[in-house]
Order: sequence, then structure tokens, then C-alpha cells
Amino acid sequence: MEKFKRIITIVLDSVGIGEAPDAEMFGDEGADTLGHLCAYWENNLAVPNLSQLGLGRINRPEPLVGITSSSQLPSFVGKMQEISAGKDSMDGHWEMMGVAVRTPLNMFPDGFPQLLISKIEKFSNRKVILNRAYSGTQAIYDYGEQQLAEGSLIVYTSGDSVLQIAANEAVVPVDELCRICRFVRITVDSSQWHIGRIIARPFVGQTSTNFQRTSNRRDYSMSPLRKTVLDQLVEHNVNVYGIGKINDIFSCRGISEQIHTMNNDDAVNQILHVMEHTSTGFVFANLVDFDSNYGHRRDPEGYGNELARVDQRLGEVLACLQSSDLLIITADHGNDPTFRGHDHTREYVPLIVYAACLSGGNLGIRPTFSDLGATILENFDIKAETGGQSFLGELK
Repeated sequence: MEKFKRIITIVLDSVGIGEAPDAEMFGDEGADTLGHLCAYWENNLAVPNLSQLGLGRINRPEPLVGITSSSQLPSFVGKMQEISAGKDSMDGHWEMMGVAVRTPLNMFPDGFPQLLISKIEKFSNRKVILNRAYSGTQAIYDYGEQQLAEGSLIVYTSGDSVLQIAANEAVVPVDELCRICRFVRITVDSSQWHIGRIIARPFVGQTSTNFQRTSNRRDYSMSPLRKTVLDQLVEHNVNVYGIGKINDIFSCRGISEQIHTMNNDDAVNQILHVMEHTSTGFVFANLVDFDSNYGHRRDPEGYGNELARVDQRLGEVLACLQSSDLLIITADHGNDPTFRGHDHTREYVPLIVYAACLSGGNLGIRPTFSDLGATILENFDIKAETGGQSFLGELK
């Protein structure tokens, strides 16, 4: 089989497909994002394109209720297991690109050290409020009016290694909030604290009844610990198009063209734009709204509606594929909207691999997300300097 000229990988952020073998270590026994979504929607989850591509054929203890697949499978399907020590977006994306995070990063369920908070307050000349693990939307609801009145900073964390700073754009402009977050990133990188991501969380509104996050979120990740698949692609003159928060997650490394997006719909528009104007390279897109707007908020109705909307747009992507394209659809972790708490859930992620020339088949359970990156490198005839086992030779 000839190699593919272009590979398009779409990460459906948080769309997990059932608890991973090590879910108990994370307190996530029983988590099942897609399984519980299908049950919640009582056979009415409208994802015909994903169904046609074989979502329902991925091996599970119990079938996805209401998700059917044709007997003639057009794609290769399977699922991937994460080996990284955490279940954050950074861990998942890095592992896909060959760099598993094997040493646990620091987490701060009881709040960040006072020394760090004092540094933030001194640099920003603003008071820090909250400083503990909290739901992001609840933090804005509970503390947004105080923040707006004082011009302070709402600092909080979650079950992942993240430090998030929320502020109303009316009193802390986005550029200023981002400058503060960059300072925090530099500060922790030169300290004993190992924090995966610093996240700017701007919001707008006048009272708790109408506070709303904006699309001006920015993530400031650690720099990858080793050379990633993206680095290797760029070194070998393969263009890498990072759509959504990809550039932020990889700390601006290994990206030929970064494309910021407002939401899932905009992300699909950008995927289509790149497909229209290029014919080679690697397109790497993250669709974040499932995670940020519905998973963390434990909103299965909104999650299902968004999945249906994206599935409909996926039809446009399929229609634009060229004969020399390979499409890969996966996720970076789970975030079961019916589960306890508000954090990511440790799950397998789906793996759907489609090209017009393929007959379809089973890729089984991949032991690490890094198999995806190894496959991309082999396709572009690049010797892997990262982990994982390519499944390119299994595609027939």
C-alpha cells in the first residue's frame, strides 16, 4: 500500500470509551463517557457518521446502546490505553506524540503554596482569592462578583496538575491575564513545583446570573520533556497544522502553523480550510468543547447534543477527504458527564482510522497512545525517536 500524503487527526476532547484497567488508581471505577451518554440518551444519540465509521464495533464489555454499524466496516477501529501517570489533556496529547509522562506531576487539592501565591500577587499587584480545588464554572458563579468588585484573581485547581486563573475581562484585560499566566509558567518552571498547565480563564458578565467564559482561554503548558513526533515531523520538512489548543499543549514546539479556534464549530471550519488549501502534511486538531463545556459541568444532555452537532459536521470532513488522505479520530482522556465530581476520568479512548482505500478491520487494544504517533512517523518515512508501535502495516 502506498503511503498517505496527508494525515488528519481529530481529538474529540474527553470522549472516552470505558474505564481503563488502572481506573481504580484514579478513583474512576465505573467511568464510561460514551457508554453512559448512550444510556442517558436512551438509544437516541444521533451520531450516524461515527456509527458508520465503526464506533459501535469497538470492543467493549457491553455494546454502546443505540450505536449501530454496517456489516461492511469501512474503517479500522480499536481503542488505546494511556500509560502516562496523569489523565490531563497534556498527558494524553503528549503521549499520542510519543512522550508519555511517567512521573506524576504535582497536584494541589488543598491549594497552592503561599510562596507561589505571594509571587503572583506581587507580580500582578492583585489579590488572589479562592486558591483551592474547585469547579471552574462554580468558581466564577461563587466568586465572580467579588473578583469584579476587587479586580482580584480567582486561582483554583482540579484533579489534574493545573493552576487556573479566572478574571473578568472588564477589570483584568485578556492581555494582562495572559501576561500573569506566562509569569506563573516561568516561575514554576524554575522552581520545585511541577505543574502541567497554567490556564487563563477570562469571563464576562455583570453578576453571577450572567457570568460566562469567553473563547479567549489560553493554556501555558510545560515544554515537552523530550523530542515529540511533532518535532520530528517539522525537522523532516513535514508541515504540522495545530488547530485549537494543540499549540498551547506543546508549548509552541513542532507546529508549522498554529490556528486558534473559538469553539468546536470553528475548529471544524479550520480543519476544512486547511484541507481545502493543502494536500500534504499532518493536521492535528483538538475539539475542546466536549470537555470544558459539558464534561466538567456534568451535563450529559449538552454533551450529547454537542456530539451530534460535531458528528454532522464530520460529514463535511469526510466529503473533503482526498484519496491520499488518512483520517484518525480519537480522544485524549474521558470526562464522564454522569460521573461523580468534576474531573477527567481514566478511560480507554476510541481509535477510528479511515481512508478511501482501506477495507476496514480491528486494531484491537493499543497498549499506549504513542502507537498513534509511531504510525504517523512511519507513514512519512521518519525513524521513530519516540515510543509506541506503528499500526500502519495493519491497515489493508
